[in-house]
Amino acid sequence: IEVGMGDDMRFRPARLELREGETVRFVLRNRGRELHEFVLGTREELDAHAELMLKFPDMEHDEPWMAHVPPGRRGEIVWTFNRAGEFEFACLIAGHYQGGMVGTIMVTPAGKA
Repeated sequence: IEVGMGDDMRFRPARLELREGETVRFVLRNRGRELHEFVLGTREELDAHAELMLKFPDMEHDEPWMAHVPPGRRGEIVWTFNRAGEFEFACLIAGHYQGGMVGTIMVTPAGKA
């Protein structure tokens, strides 16, 4: 699934529907002139991490559920959604999350339409 990132603080697409057990390769394209990132998590996890990023904007991290994408470049994350529910993806760079750079992933239970 290709996801675009822009300096308008939006992801395209901003909503995805997947199925429990599905493995997805996210191809992340930064079409802007600023660094952006793609971080998977729940709303609560992203809110907490965004607060830390505001306090420590130079914080460095390298986790399998996130990718930093420089301007004009692309990144990738491969992720298996092992539980159903509502999840989000966001750019947690200070000001980006607060500016609305968030998307939603709805994961339906395996075996349901």
